[in-house]
Amino acid sequence: MKIYTLLFLLALTTLSKAQTHRFIYEYKFKPDSTSENYRNVNMALDINPKDTKFYHYENIINDSINKKGGRNYNWNGTPAVKRNKNSFQNTNYEMMMDYFSYKTEDKMDWKLGNETKKSGEYTLQKATTDFGGRHWTAWFCKDINIPEGPYKFRGLPGLIFELNDSRNNFIFKLIKSQKLEKTYDTSDFLETFGGKKPLDLKLADMHKIMLQFYNDPMKELREKFDDVPPGTFQVGGKKITSKDQFKDMAKVMQEFIAKNYNPIDLSTAVVYPAVN
Repeated sequence: MKIYTLLFLLALTTLSKAQTHRFIYEYKFKPDSTSENYRNVNMALDINPKDTKFYHYENIINDSINKKGGRNYNWNGTPAVKRNKNSFQNTNYEMMMDYFSYKTEDKMDWKLGNETKKSGEYTLQKATTDFGGRHWTAWFCKDINIPEGPYKFRGLPGLIFELNDSRNNFIFKLIKSQKLEKTYDTSDFLETFGGKKPLDLKLADMHKIMLQFYNDPMKELREKFDDVPPGTFQVGGKKITSKDQFKDMAKVMQEFIAKNYNPIDLSTAVVYPAVN
């Protein structure tokens, strides 16, 4: 695979003042932890001279379209984080009813194992850690002297090639590497999104907003109902012609939110009440 040749070149070089080393990970995850079905997307890990960023690779494609005059903004619920070099403090970005950011300290303690395996021409070593209420196994390469990995995972003596939790709800696998001649500008889709800067909140404030929406997910539509013609609103393809329908629709929405809430970090997860 081409990745191994390029990674070898990266192992022999260091970052210049403006370069970005980009690693693309295949990310498989279960929105519903009780399901056998995965979503499969590609994620970008940009290792810059001053910081590290992790985000959906599709943002790069959309950013190129937008710079040519397009308006293609799509937030798909995958992780988006940014941290300073050699730091465990992450800025987390979330799009819900608005665009938000919040900071977390995510230090992790790794246990290095003796087990190794081959990945192409590279030898990977096993390491484990408990993080975010889950047990994780990583396979890293000491020949690539970059102590980073997907999402918030870092601190090993080499680049993380593979990572998964013990229940295989989340699986990351390195599939591609690129060397960019200058630091990639993410200001149009990470530091801002759709032209909007994030509201910087504390995690507790984020939870409060999430619970407010969960407890009354139809509030905004219900409040606008009297100002629009009957049948204007549709939820799940069903027309809303009476305010009485909002109660049943709210229950459907709550069940969907709860069923599809499977955060990587269980220790910082919001606790949704049961649907009545």
